[in-house]
Amino acid sequence: MTVLYTKNWLDEHLQELTEWQQQVFKEFGAMINDELNTYPCVPGRQGFLADHLRFGFIEDARSHRAIQDLALMLKTYGQCSRETGKFASLVIFFRTPSVLLDNYSVQQYEELFWNLLSQVSQCDDKEWPNNISTDSSHPSWEFCFDGNPYFSFCATPAHQARRSRYFSNFLLAFQPRWVFEEINDSTIFGQKMKKAIRSRLVEYDGIPAHPSLNWYGQKDNLEWKQYFLHDHNEVPSKCPFSRMKHDHLDKQVEGRSPHSFTSE
Repeated sequence: MTVLYTKNWLDEHLQELTEWQQQVFKEFGAMINDELNTYPCVPGRQGFLADHLRFGFIEDARSHRAIQDLALMLKTYGQCSRETGKFASLVIFFRTPSVLLDNYSVQQYEELFWNLLSQVSQCDDKEWPNNISTDSSHPSWEFCFDGNPYFSFCATPAHQARRSRYFSNFLLAFQPRWVFEEINDSTIFGQKMKKAIRSRLVEYDGIPAHPSLNWYGQKDNLEWKQYFLHDHNEVPSKCPFSRMKHDHLDKQVEGRSPHSFTSE
């Protein structure tokens, strides 16, 4: 289903959902609102407590249906995000079958993540925003859908060393770019927030912060490098989204469908 839920609704009606949906929402709440207040993303925690977040549940991320549902959720969310609160984010939980839980590596989840973004982008019927570069090597590049730019975040069951990127099921989050208008390196509030998040992140993970973490728009920052972080500090030499977009165009020229993949 492509329904978006509020925390308040889920708190009152959680039993109406399936068992896996109930479980992941409870786990997410316990993680982001732990008693010791250790979760490093302060805006995410505040957004959760203030009911600014919106939640969606999607079946197996490898399926064509998952692409359709994610596209619809992003479109729906883009139309209401500014009404949800200043700490807005869309959190998507994917039902993760045991074949993935038992066998998928971080690298395979990374491929799945970028494949989802690329395939969802093919469902977008709006032009890329004029103020956002289509070149992922440019500091202004950001994933966009339905005319709205987002910071994307991925957590997986395979992460071990980087606790902040672990979740029991495959998880994606999308933060609207406007959320960062006051939370950036050019504001005192943003500078304090950055310092607090970075300090909490190091303590939470128990390892140094990933070197790719930075602020949007800085000359030395590339957003795509922050979307999916490995347990180690390595990053792909090129943005996988750009490469997949190029592959998509090649397939169109050859007359093949961009959705001609199989799911298990």
